[in-house]
Amino acid sequence: MRRAMAEAVVGDDVYGEDPTVNRLEQAAATVFAREAALFVPTGTMGNQIAIKVHTQPGQEVICEERAHVFNWEMATMSSFSGCLVRPVAAEAGNLTWEHIRKVVAPKIYYRAQTGLIVLENTHNMAGGTVSPVEAMEEVCRNARAVGIATHLDGARIFNAATYLGRPVAEITKGFDSVMFCLSKGLGAPVGSMLVGSKAFIEKARICRKALGGGMRQAGVLAAAGLIALEHGTQRLHEDHANARFLADALAQMPGVRIDPASVQTNILIFEIARPGLTSPEVTRRLMEQNVLASGINQQTIRLVTHMDVDRAACERAVEALRTVFS
Repeated sequence: MRRAMAEAVVGDDVYGEDPTVNRLEQAAATVFAREAALFVPTGTMGNQIAIKVHTQPGQEVICEERAHVFNWEMATMSSFSGCLVRPVAAEAGNLTWEHIRKVVAPKIYYRAQTGLIVLENTHNMAGGTVSPVEAMEEVCRNARAVGIATHLDGARIFNAATYLGRPVAEITKGFDSVMFCLSKGLGAPVGSMLVGSKAFIEKARICRKALGGGMRQAGVLAAAGLIALEHGTQRLHEDHANARFLADALAQMPGVRIDPASVQTNILIFEIARPGLTSPEVTRRLMEQNVLASGINQQTIRLVTHMDVDRAACERAVEALRTVFS
């Protein structure tokens, strides 16, 4: 990957003249069976561009209450797009049309109208859960029937595709736009992609510039993205197996509450069930043993497996966790 970055042919991507970026965008569009794609620095920028393109100021955006676009993107849909969030609670993060139809704004002049529905697959804060394809298709079909756009935060959509055993183009075809990350599980150092219609991407390119995402000789980054897209998707099952290995081990430890069966992909979330022990203390003690974990709240810990964490590393992590919870 680093050799590809060093040898990348570059140009000015702001003017559409970087051949490596152009190759990456064409490759992404092809993989998702879309007309066009856009390279963006981050997944947050990709999501917020999509929200801006699909909505008008004063509209509502429906999403699951733990969604990344709502909780982890600095309220940008409010400051940049002028939209309100309509968060909806859904078990395992799987937002269905049955959930959504109850909160779609009626067509009356004194209510903010629903402009967009955003789903997240896999769902980060629900523990990397995978939304059923049929549920996503039902949301897209019904939203289209009432004139509401749909966007998929597919930062880890290749993990979902691996779990489902189906191509990403097939499981995302109903959405008006999709964002996916080249980093995270796919292994690129930076970058995400937006895919959609040609008209959508033309508008998205303008919004990218407004957010400061227009890059010049970006081919050095796109080269890594091409490697990630071509090769990084083929080994995700290893991350899923490692996450399940960790979950099975954690389930046997005193002071830990986790259901291993709920771990579907490469994210596992567990509860601290020991009085007096908190997430900051657990993460600190793990870090002292070179194990990185994140605390979601005072009693909840999140672990993520990826290409730089093999089975031997997971075994060492289990030993570190045992010392904390022994």
